[in-house]
Amino acid sequence: MAEAFIVEAVRTPVGTRKGRLAGIHPADLAAHVLRELIARAGMDPVAVDDVILGCVNQVGPQSANIARTAWLSAGLPQSVPGVTVERQCGSSQQALQFAAQAVMSGTQDLVVAAGVEQMAMVPMTLNREVSEERGLPLRSEGWLARFGDQEITQFRGAQLIAEKWGLSREELDAFSLESHHRAIAAIDAGRFRDQTAPIAGLEEDEGPRRDTSLERLAALEPLREGGVITAGGSSQLSIGAGAMLVASEQAVRDHGLVPIARVHAMSVIGDDPVYMLTGPIAGTRAALNRGGLTIADIDTFEVNEAFASVVLAWARETGADLARTNPNGGAIALGHPLGATGVILATKLIHELRRTSGRYGLQSMCEGGGQANTMILERL
Repeated sequence: MAEAFIVEAVRTPVGTRKGRLAGIHPADLAAHVLRELIARAGMDPVAVDDVILGCVNQVGPQSANIARTAWLSAGLPQSVPGVTVERQCGSSQQALQFAAQAVMSGTQDLVVAAGVEQMAMVPMTLNREVSEERGLPLRSEGWLARFGDQEITQFRGAQLIAEKWGLSREELDAFSLESHHRAIAAIDAGRFRDQTAPIAGLEEDEGPRRDTSLERLAALEPLREGGVITAGGSSQLSIGAGAMLVASEQAVRDHGLVPIARVHAMSVIGDDPVYMLTGPIAGTRAALNRGGLTIADIDTFEVNEAFASVVLAWARETGADLARTNPNGGAIALGHPLGATGVILATKLIHELRRTSGRYGLQSMCEGGGQANTMILERL
């Protein structure tokens, strides 16, 4: 099978819901990184075969195939098509995997994988408001017959994980604080500078809190009565976009491109939809098996910090080193712009491998419905 190479990767700084990106249309956010991606790759955009873009809440300004809207909003050739995909929080990682599969199958040579989410303009609650008018998605006869009328939410899932793996509030708070410390250290050291394309005067990620502490985290009320999950141990609602260029070996030669990474292995799995967020455990094992690697072969991990309990349970089950996991902070500090996070994590992963001269990086995303996308990238 042909190989898939990543030629370039870029993201916006991740903004907060009340920050500098709050008023920017999501198509313009995505257009910004698409233009920057093509400029950095130094190639004629007419050669791109397709644009695959992840976006979760495809309503309002994010509806009507935002992949196509964003590409055209960027002033790029109308001959290039676009498609928007949704696999919950893993949407843009799925876009990247679809792009890699298209190249590896030999059916396409140059594919853009991207993602965007504007959580100030299109809040998470918007889909639910529409659903309550027309019928909730988890209320079909077949669903109720199989799972009953129990509560199925990410918040309950995070709490169930904490209980199953015996994770204390103190452990979760300490992990969350470390995420902020790592993100702030990365920003201060300029580690994100080469991977970000400033927009609207925003040059750095807005999420990390320099004034947080264990005392402040401990003072937060749990999201569920008697639980250990708090807002401080949860991913931030954010705004952002990212894009990557995936190329075949032939396209690399034809366009004089310089690959920065190679797709080594991929997996996508289904898991318990009630626990919902445990998929990265099985997904990591599946990707390692496909790639012929062990956990010890991985130099850097990016595991989405939907909740602190997700990453801590994953580390316990896989034996991964937390010192090498989210080394520059994760979504608890930097934010989680749903549909964009997969590509943003891949961008962070590749740049960290280049900075540290690591060879293999693994990233995994927990997803609604009890799923997970996992990918192993090799630095070139």
